[in-house]
Amino acid sequence: MKKLLAFILGFLMLVSTSGCINQNSGSTQTSITITDMLGRSVELPAHVTKIVAAGPGALRLMVYLNASDMVVGVEDFEKRYNFGRPYILAHPELRKLPTIGPGGPGRLPNFEELVKLKPDVIFITYVDAKTADNIQAKTGIPVVVLSYGKHAAFKNDPFFKSIEIAGKVLGKEKRAEELISFIEKVQSDLLKRTEGIKSPTVYVGGIGYKGAHGIESTEVKFPPFTAVRANNVADELGGWGHKFIDKEQLLKWNPDYLFLDEGGMKLILADYKKNPNFYRSLKAVKNGNVYGILPFNFYATNIGTAMADAYFVGKILYPERFADIDPTEKANEIYTFLVGKPVYEELSKQFGGFGKMSLDSGNITYALPTSP
Repeated sequence: MKKLLAFILGFLMLVSTSGCINQNSGSTQTSITITDMLGRSVELPAHVTKIVAAGPGALRLMVYLNASDMVVGVEDFEKRYNFGRPYILAHPELRKLPTIGPGGPGRLPNFEELVKLKPDVIFITYVDAKTADNIQAKTGIPVVVLSYGKHAAFKNDPFFKSIEIAGKVLGKEKRAEELISFIEKVQSDLLKRTEGIKSPTVYVGGIGYKGAHGIESTEVKFPPFTAVRANNVADELGGWGHKFIDKEQLLKWNPDYLFLDEGGMKLILADYKKNPNFYRSLKAVKNGNVYGILPFNFYATNIGTAMADAYFVGKILYPERFADIDPTEKANEIYTFLVGKPVYEELSKQFGGFGKMSLDSGNITYALPTSP
């Protein structure tokens, strides 16, 4: 009897000891702690399978990371506008998911809907720490804040860091590395092609900024121009990012080439009908150097479209340096890598695509909303 009791006690001690060892090992880790883009320490499940993404550009990052199958709900904004955003065109199934709120700049997700869906984590952009903490406290769901940075540049440290953070949360570290490498290689290729060459003067009008705008809407250090060392006349304004100018200023600059963001073409064409003499007095219009580019500022930056635009701009300004580039094929190569499908043709049908533009006969199928 004593021997049997001793055996049982020894067996129980062994099981107890083994349990302690496994609990402390990495194989049974149930949670991880990450630091998000606001410096917040966030504890979340070690194995994430269900996610939502709220705020401008958040869902796009999930698609870039090949995590669209983890998404369990989307904003109404993503459902309402099915054009202009390659990640939605490539994954229309996302628009059929349950709603998590209205979406759009400055609009927070619906807490009740989030609780119903029970995602493992909420990714969100363009909120402060207090707001993120409030969402987390009221839903009981970890909130990870991501960022596109202040400027829509290709090589963008905050954007890359966000990819790395999201990649770690989703178990997509390898894909995150591939994404960053791909973007860096594109930028390197563009800069190498345009090294040591003088650029003609250029201007971009019709830039989308919280909605569509006309010819007066432009951008300092416009990423597709910067990527190919184009001489952007608006850069003399200083600073970085979106600017509104007077038409008289455009007449003074009188650039050699005029690139028009097709998201604002509806407004530009309407203005042309009212003020044809203004446009016809521009050197670029007289010489037939007016070109359409795809809009990439729609619910934060569509990085793939910005890169595709850069190759097209390079092809127009430096044809010899880009002789081996077919802008359409390059665009589809970029889209296929980032969102999984070659969606250039669909974007081209919507906005017009890459090409020379006649303001007299110009037409558009879609335009970016003026008040999204």
